[in-house]
Amino acid sequence: MTVRPPIPYDFLPKVPSFELTSSDLVDGATMPDEHVHGGGNRSPQLSWSGFPAGTRSFAVTCFDPDAPTGSGWWHWLAVNLPADTTELARGAGSSDADLPGGASFHVRNDFPGHRYDGAAPPPGPAHRYIFAVHALDVPVLDVKADTPAAAVGFNLAFHAVGRALLTVEYQAG
Repeated sequence: MTVRPPIPYDFLPKVPSFELTSSDLVDGATMPDEHVHGGGNRSPQLSWSGFPAGTRSFAVTCFDPDAPTGSGWWHWLAVNLPADTTELARGAGSSDADLPGGASFHVRNDFPGHRYDGAAPPPGPAHRYIFAVHALDVPVLDVKADTPAAAVGFNLAFHAVGRALLTVEYQAG
């Protein structure tokens, strides 16, 4: 029996949840090849609504808590999305130019790249990929493009006023 670590947001201060949907992903289902690192490697379309009043910006992340690292694996960190953003189009994780607003950018992921990099688990059990939209109480996070992903996660924990999650799985075959 495989024991899975908890979802990384379980130990953080509780914040209200809101709705996250995707035309590309279904919560609890398998990640389509188009969004897998060795497949199309395109970030999925994401839409969100019902976030808390007072949200001043958003961040979007994708995290694999099942990576054999002891600390998981960050696949995507897009920060400083304007508060009026309610959707990212398919492929918006390709470059900073594809993100809305002048202050938005990608923080280095664990591949390392400054973009979305999809599922790439080693052979074995399926891994979970947690897409999160974080509603934040600041217009911009005090992070830079090369800030370590763990430090970005720390900032997200302390500035989140809401969080929406969508989890998919992928198994190397």
